[in-house]
Amino acid sequence: MERVSKHNYYLDIAETVAERSTCLRKKYGAIIVKDDSIISTGYNGAPRGRQNCSDLNFCMREKLQIPRGERYELCRAVHSEANAIIAAPRDQMLGATLYMACVSPTDGSLVSGVTSCMMCKRMVINAGIAKVVLRDTKDEYRIVDVNDWIDDDDSMSGKFGY
Repeated sequence: MERVSKHNYYLDIAETVAERSTCLRKKYGAIIVKDDSIISTGYNGAPRGRQNCSDLNFCMREKLQIPRGERYELCRAVHSEANAIIAAPRDQMLGATLYMACVSPTDGSLVSGVTSCMMCKRMVINAGIAKVVLRDTKDEYRIVDVNDWIDDDDSMSGKFGY
């Protein structure tokens, strides 16, 4: 019997966390891990106390056909990475790894090629997280060194994510 790799183990957990997402466009789950301990989890959804898009059965960005990476101020959700960072003590995030998975709300399939939006990249950098692992398929993932996000300042180039 072959054991699942550590990265896929944590990505499986992030994918399960995504099941709590209330977004009608994409369900994201994130976990922060340090020294083989899960520090926190987060999924995308409306702030506590506010109605979720899944409750309203309505997405303003979808209605206005806003492309990915644009006009996040119209989104009701707090992103998964932000929710995981909010829930974690900073000293435990220093040098940690954030694992993230995205699934389609329509059929539950994995969505490949995702990355953090510019705002979440800034939060990941400031939190002191060292690496981000992004799931593409059940067995394939990308590892991002957060220093690359510092060096490649997408806020100056017009590149967008999420």
